[in-house]
Amino acid sequence: MFLAADFRGNINTILIPVNIIKLNAIGSTNEYLKNLSKETNLADGTVVMAKDQTKGRGQMGTSWWSESGKSLAFSVFKSFEGIALDQQFTITIQVSLSLIKCLQQFGIPNLSVKWPNDIMSDGKKLCGILIENQVQGNRVTATVVGIGLNVNNNAFPKLPKATSMLLSSGHTFPVEGVFQTIIQEIIGGLTHFYADHHHLFGMYEESLFRKDQVSVFSANEKQFNGIIRGISPMGELKVELEDEAVQTYRLKEIQLLN
Repeated sequence: MFLAADFRGNINTILIPVNIIKLNAIGSTNEYLKNLSKETNLADGTVVMAKDQTKGRGQMGTSWWSESGKSLAFSVFKSFEGIALDQQFTITIQVSLSLIKCLQQFGIPNLSVKWPNDIMSDGKKLCGILIENQVQGNRVTATVVGIGLNVNNNAFPKLPKATSMLLSSGHTFPVEGVFQTIIQEIIGGLTHFYADHHHLFGMYEESLFRKDQVSVFSANEKQFNGIIRGISPMGELKVELEDEAVQTYRLKEIQLLN
C-alpha cells in the first residue's frame, strides 16, 4: 500500500478481501449501494467509491460537498448475523472510532466526534458519516456506511467550519492509500465489534466534541446553555442543563450551535 512519505503511524497490511466498485460519477454512493443490495445477493464488505458524488447526503437530510480528486466519497456494505435494535448505535460508535484510529495514524491532530458521527479536527468538520441500517423484525441484519472525507482540499471558501487532512496536518496524502486503509479498518472493526460493547461506549464518550464544556444548543426552537456529559445506552446525547438536571436527546431533537 502506498502511504504518504511523512506518515508516522503503524498501518497494518491489507488482509481482508474487499469487493470495490469504482464509479466516475454518481448521485449518492449510499443510494447506489442500497439499491444494489436489494437487486443482488451482495457480497459482504462490498464498497462503492465515486470520483464525483453529486448528491452526497449527511445526517438529517444535510448535503455533503466533495471535491473530485481531493476528497473521498464511498460507501461500505456490511452484513450481520443480527444486532438488537436497541444496540444499533454501537455501529455508529464503531465506525466513528475506526475513522479516528486511522486519522490518528496519519498524524491528524485534535480529533473528536461531534455527536452523533461527524469527525472533527481542531474543532472543524473533517469527515461526515451516514449510516443506514437494514432491519428485519427487531434485528439489524446489514448496514450501509457512507463516508465523506476531505483529504487534500486546500480551501473551503463557503464552508468556514470545514477542514481537510491537508489543512489540519500541513501534509498532502495519497488519496488511494487513505481509502484502502480506512475501508480495511471499518470492515475489520465491524466484524467483531459487538463483543466489546461497553468498552466502545466509553471510548466514544471520551472522544465527544466539547464534552464537559459549556456549549450553546438549540432544541424546541429555543437556545440554551448546557454541558455534554455522554450518551445513553441507546445513543442519545446526555446534556446537563443550567439547573444541573441531565436531559437526553435523540437525533433531530437537538443541535449543537457553539
